[in-house]
Amino acid sequence: MKLDGNAIVYCEGAFNTLNGKTAHGLVRFCRRYAIAAVMDSRYSGRDAGDVLDGKAGGIPVVDAIETAKQTAENAGMPATHLVIGIAPDGGRLGKSARQDVIRAIDMNLNVDCGLHDFLSEDEEIARQADMRGVVLRDIRKPPPRDRLHFFSGKIEDVAALKVAVLGTDSAVGKRTTAWLMVQAFERLGYRTEMIGTGQTAWMQGARYSIILDSLVNDFVAGEIEHAVWQAWNDQHPDVIVLEGQGSLMNPAYPGGFELLAAGRPDLVVLQHAPARKEYDGFPGYPIQPLSQQIQAIETISKKPVVAVTINHEDLIDDQIPMICDAIEKVAGLPAFDVLRDQGDGLVAVLVPYLKQR
Repeated sequence: MKLDGNAIVYCEGAFNTLNGKTAHGLVRFCRRYAIAAVMDSRYSGRDAGDVLDGKAGGIPVVDAIETAKQTAENAGMPATHLVIGIAPDGGRLGKSARQDVIRAIDMNLNVDCGLHDFLSEDEEIARQADMRGVVLRDIRKPPPRDRLHFFSGKIEDVAALKVAVLGTDSAVGKRTTAWLMVQAFERLGYRTEMIGTGQTAWMQGARYSIILDSLVNDFVAGEIEHAVWQAWNDQHPDVIVLEGQGSLMNPAYPGGFELLAAGRPDLVVLQHAPARKEYDGFPGYPIQPLSQQIQAIETISKKPVVAVTINHEDLIDDQIPMICDAIEKVAGLPAFDVLRDQGDGLVAVLVPYLKQR
């Protein structure tokens, strides 16, 4: 996939928090842009990978867009894009962030935004972009309805192994796990495609992407089916990995039903944060037990959950192997921290299903 350009990732005040998950994804893995810098003044001077995962990756964190642009220039990566890396609840662009966007446009940077506030419909921003000759891309803007698809049944033509990554909560690491699975399958020589279902996966470069929460409900199933079918029809991969959204019983972000119904996965991997007791951002709403979540998925899909992948937030490193063992004993499923082992252990569990086809 050809790069769109060199990007500054905007994440002021949100990097290394749940509201910075778009920036986190771009720092960890990206095929659409070369990431030149991350902007968050709280971590200025640090390495973005070191802040996130304790592993330096050569992407500096800076305090301002002007600094980021100069940093990129000095590194021989002149910035072409500002990518909005914040993902706040409700998907709204705050006042200070809006002013930073205007400054970026004044510096002749194209702006890609995955929020629900559309930059192209903001009169001042659109006028400024037009004057500067830069491009605004609103990733969450609904596509024209004459380009959308209804469910047709063509999903049954897809012969690849389809693996859905669902979660027990929102913002729990489903997309990161999905990408790590893709990379682990690729290291073994299997042709693998990712079906992105949110703005971050699109920004990371998933070729076959839809933005689920930008779609009119009537077309959700058809768009999932079409993305999976198109990936199969164009590339004939061995494996197709489907990125989940929300969770089945999340009160604010119920999701996963659509992937199970229309994507018709053969297997499910379930992402889980053992330290979370309540749904993210919703105190008083306890997360249902892991066994109940597994039962719900298998009841709806009639397909097996074959592994649990954990999000190690708020866990001590020494606890992780014991927690994985405990999950295996209680749920009867292997458990992995894929961010630590890069997905190889998980994919070793999945490969036998591929060989049975």
